[in-house]
Amino acid sequence: MSFASDVKEEIGKQTDRGRHCQIAQFAIIFALTGYIKKDFKNDNYIEMRTENLTVAKKSYMLLKCMFDTSPEVMIRTHNLQVQSKNYFICIKDSALVIEVLKTIKLLSDENQWGDFGTVNKLIVQNMCCKRAFLRGAFMVAGSVTNPEKGYHLEIAVLSAKLAEQLKEEMSAFEIDAKIVERKKYQVVYIKEGAQIVDFLNVIGAHMALMEFENVRIVKEVRNSVNRQVNCETANITKIVNTAARQIEDIKYIQCNMGFGTLSDGLREIAELRLEYPDSSLQELGKMLDNPISKSGVNHRLKKLSNIANELRQEKEGIS
Repeated sequence: MSFASDVKEEIGKQTDRGRHCQIAQFAIIFALTGYIKKDFKNDNYIEMRTENLTVAKKSYMLLKCMFDTSPEVMIRTHNLQVQSKNYFICIKDSALVIEVLKTIKLLSDENQWGDFGTVNKLIVQNMCCKRAFLRGAFMVAGSVTNPEKGYHLEIAVLSAKLAEQLKEEMSAFEIDAKIVERKKYQVVYIKEGAQIVDFLNVIGAHMALMEFENVRIVKEVRNSVNRQVNCETANITKIVNTAARQIEDIKYIQCNMGFGTLSDGLREIAELRLEYPDSSLQELGKMLDNPISKSGVNHRLKKLSNIANELRQEKEGIS
């Protein structure tokens, strides 16, 4: 199974003990999978449709726990080649239909219809209910990339208002989600690894969280080591190139004017650089009769470089 499937299976096994949390989770599942239809008698009935077996099981169990009923379940195969199945959860008892709709506040006590585009905010007031709400939303419409490949978690819904509500409920846990439109969907997404870890913790996917964190830590250590190696390689390359340029300048001085006219300090550092081409500036400074600092050595080598450049310019002027 994919990493996302593992997350959904893990959170699907969780049971919310509080009825208020069960209502919050069922409300979002119904908002994403549910329909109110008419039968041949023109009576309303509820139908919930999903291709995800975990969602179907959760919907069935929530209805059974909250309303002490065993809803009708149907399974239809709509693609024989890949054995793709649709699961239908149906409630056809008129009185129970009204009770369910009133419980999730899609129908008022005065039989006025609520907003089908979102979940009533009264249902998700408590932090525990917000967690159940987000858990149900991810179970139905969420996906998360395998952390080995990258960091991306999203919940895709059809309603812009519901997308905004999802973003708002995530912000209650200091998760900064973004929304983007993709074809007919409003996609609420998170791309930062630490924020994805926070979201997995919120919805109770603790096993997946540990797996995600382990992969993230290994990747961060690997990237840190690579950055350090690249930095050290760059420094070594810079040192080697600088030393080669210094030796070239010193040899040019030696061939074109000799060391006799140089001051004692410049002559001494020039001879040491030729004798020890691989030594660092600090090491060269310690080798002098009167040791000097790294910056002092660098100052003398720059003077030698300036002398070599002046000699080159003079030679070019003569030619």
